[in-house]
Amino acid sequence: MAAAGENTPTVRASARYLRVAPRKARLVADQVRGLPVTQARELLDFSPRGAARDIAKLIDSAAANAEHNHELVAEDLRIAEIRVDEGPTLRRWRPRARGRATRIDKRTSHITVALKPTEDEE
Repeated sequence: MAAAGENTPTVRASARYLRVAPRKARLVADQVRGLPVTQARELLDFSPRGAARDIAKLIDSAAANAEHNHELVAEDLRIAEIRVDEGPTLRRWRPRARGRATRIDKRTSHITVALKPTEDEE
């Protein structure tokens, strides 16, 4: 197993403190998990969700890392892992009736993408 890991490097990229709620970002991440990079890009380009743009930029960054650092071809990669973790929450206050205030939570996300070359063994 160790020899196979050396032949196929895992290329990672991460984006931290993104201003999108993790629950919303996970909906997009679940759609592209396991897909080839080209197919994931097409899906994200036409997705109406706001997190799709951030995840598309992150996948492009990981593909650029693979091309530059490991001499891999971006079209031959697939999304091996994509993880959306919760970041710190920004707490804001909104005035309400009768002198009260309500807390508004502005959630952030940490997104990590791992790409691996596709196996052509069929």
